Amino acid sequence: MSFLVRQSIPTDVSAIMRLIHELALFEKAPNEVIATEETLLKYGFGENPLFISWVAEMQGNVVGMALCYIRYSTWKGPVLYLEDLVVTENARGMGIGKALFEQCIDYAKTQNYSRMIWQV
Repeated sequence: MSFLVRQSIPTDVSAIMRLIHELALFEKAPNEVIATEETLLKYGFGENPLFISWVAEMQGNVVGMALCYIRYSTWKGPVLYLEDLVVTENARGMGIGKALFEQCIDYAKTQNYSRMIWQV
């Protein structure tokens, strides 16, 4: 089955929130999520966005997402930090996670960031 990776838009927020909750359940921390759709809209799609995100779509449904933000290293300059990469369970094993990860790398390269960081 084919999929499409694209930059997220405001109408993706509820799907992104669903994936965030799925990750929190996996991490056994479902009550730790305090972000809301409203805060995602404000801080990701407002006047001065604090993060950038991409989604993976299959048959019109969002099945994965990657969310990044910019950090600054005093030695290296701007750095792209990958906060979360999530693929819904039934869409795993199709290369979606790899495609989202590579999208983040490509973005870091086009922005001339010194590196990308992801802690797992």
